[in-house]
Amino acid sequence: MTGTATTGRLDLSAPPHSPVRAWIAERLFRLAVTRLPVRVVLPGGEVLGRGGPDAPMMAVERPAFFDRVGARGMIGFGEAYTAGDWTSADPAATLTPFAERLATLVPAPLQRLRRLVDARRPAAERNTPDGARSNIHRHYDLSNGLFAAFLDESMSYSSAWFEPGDDLYRAQLRKIDGVLDYAGVGPGSRVLEIGTGWGALAVRAARRGATVTSLTISTEQRDLAVERIAAAGVADRVEVALRDYREASGSYDAVVSVEMVEAVGEDYWPEYFATVDRVLAPGGRVALQAITMPHDRLVASRHTNGWINEYVFPGGQLLSVPAIEEQVRANTGLAITARRRLGEHYARTLRLWRERFLAAGDHVASLGFDDTFRRLWEFYLAYCEAGFRAHYLDVWQFRLARA
Repeated sequence: MTGTATTGRLDLSAPPHSPVRAWIAERLFRLAVTRLPVRVVLPGGEVLGRGGPDAPMMAVERPAFFDRVGARGMIGFGEAYTAGDWTSADPAATLTPFAERLATLVPAPLQRLRRLVDARRPAAERNTPDGARSNIHRHYDLSNGLFAAFLDESMSYSSAWFEPGDDLYRAQLRKIDGVLDYAGVGPGSRVLEIGTGWGALAVRAARRGATVTSLTISTEQRDLAVERIAAAGVADRVEVALRDYREASGSYDAVVSVEMVEAVGEDYWPEYFATVDRVLAPGGRVALQAITMPHDRLVASRHTNGWINEYVFPGGQLLSVPAIEEQVRANTGLAITARRRLGEHYARTLRLWRERFLAAGDHVASLGFDDTFRRLWEFYLAYCEAGFRAHYLDVWQFRLARA
């Protein structure tokens, strides 16, 4: 694989072979899909699943599929798609029934077998200041051109907020405006943004008359954000600093952070929320957009390394709504004063990103990303879309103020 260290850990052309593990994986897979509204076609032509002719279809192309699943569980399932061991005309539709039943796919008495394949979170990927920079570099510094290939012209890499008639660009601006409104950003506001992205929110805030300090630890994002902010004519009101959130200083009327807390890691959640509290001026407000998972699944998976950690977001960890509430309560003098859900909007956002990514295949290849990498990212976008379609994942905007 080419393009990033996160995709170069394994040679996917030669799956590990353990007849016993492959046999167990096949039996568990057969048991799981017999209850799902899907059609699974095995290499010999056997069809599994409860789905009819119009159900999502998954074709297992090679027996290596079971070798990979037997060796690495859900990580192996994703590797198998990347390697071409299974295919689907619409992988998000195929994955959605799996996501809807993720906690119960394997019967409870057999759950202990997961310990044989579940990977632990690597110590090297803890989000210390150095570890966070390394983790962010391995995703966000891949190539600005790669992200531009599938994002809208605002270069927003987070859930949009759609209303009737919105295209992706308009929906992204609506999301940004929702964050800024929650934070009370207006003329004269001093704004701290934790996680710059490519500058869209900072530009939007500056055009409201605010001054913005935006923090990022991605050099690629910083460089392009500075260019985009200058092109928008607001460079005199926006500073983009290559700085960790832990190094934030000053006092701000508004603190905003859009889908950055997922990169903080459980060990550092208290410091993140305490930092937000520390820099918020009296009377100020915070707007936080965060992807969430069910609390029981957070508890069950908090120490394991999943496929998305292995290949896309090293060091990443989602919170649950109860976890956010507890962090706010325990580490700040703030209270959550408003919230809104955008989970269905994220499913639509991801589908549009995937369509744009696939349509830009030749361009992505010209940037130096091979077929294996492109299949990996197709699976990533489909995997996330399925999570939101199944309501296993959600995304929230929260408004916080002094309790």
